[in-house]
Amino acid sequence: MQVLIVEPNQTLTEDWRSRIAVFAEKVFLATDQAEAVDVLRHHDIQVIVLDLILANGSALAVADFASYRRPDARVVFVTGARVFSDGSIFNHSPNACAFLPKATPPDDLAMMVEYHGRAS
Repeated sequence: MQVLIVEPNQTLTEDWRSRIAVFAEKVFLATDQAEAVDVLRHHDIQVIVLDLILANGSALAVADFASYRRPDARVVFVTGARVFSDGSIFNHSPNACAFLPKATPPDDLAMMVEYHGRAS
């Protein structure tokens, strides 16, 4: 399984990557929309861990591009904000499979990625 993490916080990214790398064939990292789209263009990604709030670009644009370029890829949205706390993210992004707070323990996030990666 190949996983893409789109998260600007490098410390958090490395923590998530170390947990996900246990079962993933390859883990790619991106900090913004442009980097994420580049990875999606060149690699067969099964799961995307995507911070809903990106400083450069739009998370929804990344998810939308993924639904076009990698239609079987599943998106695990993470956020530290209260945006979409009503669950409406699933109405805006058909490839969304989970919506988690950034404070989710890294091992739990990794388990969600593994679960959805096997299902894709």
